[in-house]
Amino acid sequence: MFKKRMSVFSCLGYSVTVKQMHMKYLQKLCLSTYTQAYINGEWVHSSKKFPVYNPANDEHLADVPDMGVEDVQYAIMSAKEAFEQWSQTTPKERGIVLKRWLKELEGNKQALAEIMTQESGKPPTESLGEVVYANSFVDWFSEEARRTYGELVPSPVKSKELLMVREPLGVVGLITPWNFPMAMITRKVAPALAAGCTCVIKPAEDTPLTALALAALAHEAQIPKGVLNVVTSSRTNANSVGKLLCTSPHVAGISFTGSTQVGKILYSHCSQGIKRLSLELGGNAPFIVYSNANLQKAVSGAMAAKFRNCGQACVAANRFLIQEQVFDQFVEMLKVEITKSFIQGDTSKNDKCNLGPLINLAQVEKVDSIVQDAISKGAKVILGGGKVTKLGSKFFAPTILTNITPDMLCYTEEVFGPVAVCIKFKTEEESLCVANNSNTGLAGYFFTNDISQAWRVGKKLQVGMVGINEGIISHTEAAFGGVKESGLGREGSRHGMEEFTQIKYMCFGNLE
Repeated sequence: MFKKRMSVFSCLGYSVTVKQMHMKYLQKLCLSTYTQAYINGEWVHSSKKFPVYNPANDEHLADVPDMGVEDVQYAIMSAKEAFEQWSQTTPKERGIVLKRWLKELEGNKQALAEIMTQESGKPPTESLGEVVYANSFVDWFSEEARRTYGELVPSPVKSKELLMVREPLGVVGLITPWNFPMAMITRKVAPALAAGCTCVIKPAEDTPLTALALAALAHEAQIPKGVLNVVTSSRTNANSVGKLLCTSPHVAGISFTGSTQVGKILYSHCSQGIKRLSLELGGNAPFIVYSNANLQKAVSGAMAAKFRNCGQACVAANRFLIQEQVFDQFVEMLKVEITKSFIQGDTSKNDKCNLGPLINLAQVEKVDSIVQDAISKGAKVILGGGKVTKLGSKFFAPTILTNITPDMLCYTEEVFGPVAVCIKFKTEEESLCVANNSNTGLAGYFFTNDISQAWRVGKKLQVGMVGINEGIISHTEAAFGGVKESGLGREGSRHGMEEFTQIKYMCFGNLE
């Protein structure tokens, strides 16, 4: 394992002895090394750079390339050239290459987790859990490559044979978010490469180091040059880079995970070239607790669905709809569980801390403004309710709000923070009316001990994914995606390959 880790960094011009391979040293080496982007199998400099900070303590971690449209154009053309050969490899060959990458990812799990903790602020246990989750996509699609079947269609005419095959799209642009900086990359890259596509990855400005670490391990796995490219850019260049990826005639498809607002902009850009588009956008997940539910299991589900990554997840529970008979009991149980479960602080410095900061100041201000709006309009603060400045500039207390009314922002907007908005309801019909009164529909959760109600509510919730008596629903084997303004297409599962392939129909005529 150490030998492998040594070679990962020697490819960046470093020579490291086994004695130096203490994990903390390795982690620091990772952060100090990634000052270049990865294009066409090489580490590429840029004339401009931007800083990356640890959100928990504002520690400067690294400066990475601030790439503009010329740099990204080079990455696109490199991917286009590589596509000519990569698309002609067999699915089995592509699967073998992905397995090599998986081996490197597995061998460096702890280092990858530490990088994520440093640049995103999530606790080490959550970071390591994300590595396992991210690796599962590489594992799954390394095998799914060989199951991209075509179809032989019974012909209506004796002299013809009809068949349909799936072909790779071409070069794809992958634009990923900061909240799950590894999993959102592998969930896109693995099926893209398995299908025979080549890719240009544009990671989020807040968390580019994880993406560059993945590129280093792809380099070590000998993924052919130009097949996987990583371009980093600051917020200043993000719009122009995203527009180029969407409008370039050499890019066949875009896969984006992020806000609905940005997704709409990219959708508009892609319309110019009628480009294939996969969007995984925002959510406003309802979490319904019916009076017949097992409340202890419901509270455990709420903790998992709400507070993972400090509430910064698109599938995070947002509106807690609790039937009036159990409302007070559930809220009290949730308060007790939050109080005893969380130690908030700098997760990169204190292993006991299990609730970290929000990603940046803009996110802090957004969450705080939503909470203060609710308080000003009569919401009751059961727990928390504001910033925790004694810990740092980006910490927000885990919060429970009740007495919620429809005129409050928290009633309709996705909070994306550690805030449980608790709304009382009387009937099942009312719960569904409130739950479905949203422009988005990514995930939804509900707890019940009535099997008839489980089927009934599960079918009536207007979301792409439903957790029934369960707060953690994401699995590689299942299709991930939403309805309404939560996006287009599906990631993971066998359907994840569909976003990176197109059907070609062939008709053989004049057969005897």
